[in-house]
Amino acid sequence: MTVVRVSPTRALVEDWALVLVSAGMSSHLEEVDDRWALVVAPHDADRAREALDAYDRENRVEPESAPIEYGRTWLGAVVALLLIAFFQLTGGRALHGPWFDHGAADAELILSGQWWRVVTALTLHADFAHVFGNAVACVVFVTAVGQWLGPGVGGWLVLLSGAAGNLITALVHRSGHVSIGASTATFGAMGIIAALQYTARRRGRSTRTRAWLVVAASLALLGLLGTSERADVFAHLFGLLSGAVLGLIAARATRRPMGQAAQWVLAALAVGAVVGCWRLAHA
Repeated sequence: MTVVRVSPTRALVEDWALVLVSAGMSSHLEEVDDRWALVVAPHDADRAREALDAYDRENRVEPESAPIEYGRTWLGAVVALLLIAFFQLTGGRALHGPWFDHGAADAELILSGQWWRVVTALTLHADFAHVFGNAVACVVFVTAVGQWLGPGVGGWLVLLSGAAGNLITALVHRSGHVSIGASTATFGAMGIIAALQYTARRRGRSTRTRAWLVVAASLALLGLLGTSERADVFAHLFGLLSGAVLGLIAARATRRPMGQAAQWVLAALAVGAVVGCWRLAHA
C-alpha cells in the first residue's frame, strides 16, 4: 500500500478519500504518529495524486486584492482638539446651559422629529474628564480609521456610526433617556477598525489573531469603560455595532482610498453637517 497524502486533520483526509471514490479508486485511512494518512494500492498511487491535485486546483480560493490604506492622517487629533475647544464654549452639564437643552440626545424628542440631536449630542460632555477621555480615544481610534480610509471617508463613517448609535438607543428607550458625549462615536470607530481588520484577514492580508485582537479589545473597552455608573451602555454597544456594519460596507465598496482633495472636501462637509445640525438645534 502507498501513502499519497498526510494531514493532522481526519476530516480533511476523509474529504480526500471521497474525491478518490468519485474517481473510481478505493482507499483507506491510517493513523501514524498523531497524523492521518490516505493510503491506496500501489497501482493507483499516481492516478490518486493526479485526482487530488486536480481537486486542489478546482477548490483553491484566490485571496482578493487587499485594500490599500490611505496613510498618515491627523484626523483623530483634529477631532480631539475640536471636542475640547467646543467644551470650552458649552461648559459642563452642571451649568445647565442652553447647549444641553437644545442638543442632548433626548430619546423622546429625537423620535418626535428633532433628529439632529443624534449628532449634536456627540459634541457635548458632562465635564472636562469626560471630554478629555473621549479626546484621547479619538486620537487612538479615529486616527486609525483615518489611516485606513482617509480623513473624509473615515470622518463620515465615525460620525454616522455615532449618530446611528444614538438613534438606535432612542428607539430602544423611547422616552425618559438623555445622553451626551462622543464615546458613542469612538466605540463606532472601534467597530469600523474591527470590520476592516476582519475583511483584510479574509483577503489574505492580516492574520486571524490580529483581526480578532481588535474585536477583543473593543469588547474589553466596552466592559471596562462602557459600563460605569455614568456610561450609556446601550449607546456604546449600538455605536460599536453600527461602526462594524459601516466598516464592512466600506471595506467591500472600496479597494483604494479616495484622493487627498476629495478626502478633505468630505471632511469639510462632515464638519459642515455638525454645524448644520447645531443651527437646526438653535432654530
